[in-house]
Amino acid sequence: MVSLFGYANTTKALAKKFKKAVFYDDKCHKPFIDENGFEVKPPFFFDENYSSLEIPSPGFPPNHELVKKAKNLISEYDFFSDSMPASVWISGTNGKTTTTQMTGHLLKEFGAEVGGNIGTPLANLDEKALLWVLETSSFTLHYTNKAKPNLYILLPVKPDHISWHGSFEDYEKSKLKPLLMMNQGDVAIVPNKYKDVKTDAFLITYNGIEDLAEYFDIDTDKIKFSGAFLLDAVLAMAVKKIMFDKTDYDAINSFEIEPHRQEKVYDKKNRLWINDTKATNIDAAIACIENFKDKKIHLILGGDDKGVDLSELFLYLKNKEITTYHIGSNTKKLNLLAKEHSIEHFSCQNLKDAVMLIDKNLQNDERAILSPAAASLDQFDSYAQRGDMFKEFISKL
Repeated sequence: MVSLFGYANTTKALAKKFKKAVFYDDKCHKPFIDENGFEVKPPFFFDENYSSLEIPSPGFPPNHELVKKAKNLISEYDFFSDSMPASVWISGTNGKTTTTQMTGHLLKEFGAEVGGNIGTPLANLDEKALLWVLETSSFTLHYTNKAKPNLYILLPVKPDHISWHGSFEDYEKSKLKPLLMMNQGDVAIVPNKYKDVKTDAFLITYNGIEDLAEYFDIDTDKIKFSGAFLLDAVLAMAVKKIMFDKTDYDAINSFEIEPHRQEKVYDKKNRLWINDTKATNIDAAIACIENFKDKKIHLILGGDDKGVDLSELFLYLKNKEITTYHIGSNTKKLNLLAKEHSIEHFSCQNLKDAVMLIDKNLQNDERAILSPAAASLDQFDSYAQRGDMFKEFISKL
């Protein structure tokens, strides 16, 4: 019997690979049969003695009773380890989605399929494709003990998902885990702080964009992106250079950034609002603020901070022309930090209230930014829903 932990996109796609599989999900309180004929049961129905294989949805927490009881637990990636085509895995704290999308865009001509944490489960990818480009989360890596990439791209690693992993050290350990399994002939591009990590892969390290541009002979002046997006672009171009020895400026410049990352929105008074809802941690929020700090900023912060200490963010905000507006489950924590660092702030019940209050305060030459430095699931279904509602509220001002 195959047991699937969590009734989610990844496990639903995986179920179709088996003749018989059972889902166990916390939101299920009474067993039922889904539209595909699979059983869905509450977790207390699980009996490890009658389960031959367990695969968790990537975000399924390691301290869950199901995980603790499992005897044959593997990751989605491990399930495909023997059938996975050549693969590029892309991870890190910020920018991995855009880097993955850019890489897929550059390698589309070679038949690359893009999936993983980016939204398409591995079970829905073509196993006969020439190449898989996978956005790979720390959750997936935590559970992966067999599968490995041919090329691993690691963006800078900063504190995130501390409550899930238990500590930054364990979070970082998950990000470095693929390096332990890679072989000679494989290639990894990682921040320079990991130059001494144990691996059989050929290691390329970098401190910044300049290092990568010099190593791969890339002229950054010919790339239309700037800031964090420039690093994403250079890494994507590095993948194409390694795999196909091509440097294609026209192709990278034809890529369009998806919504919700530093997306500019203008209201009816022609005032600029920035939808950066995808900034779910400190470093992503700081990267956004850096791009707009030449003007006074009205900044919306808050949500599920995943156990991360936000003091670093408020030290950065201190003495800048910024007023913060706090929403979500960590509002009290944000209020205390703002008060401690003498930052003007407002406590708001929700996103709509924050937008309404900013509307009263925002001058034409100022900037309003949603860059929450927190996840969205305390008040929204996803970061995208948070961003869409932000834009909807602005449209009704």
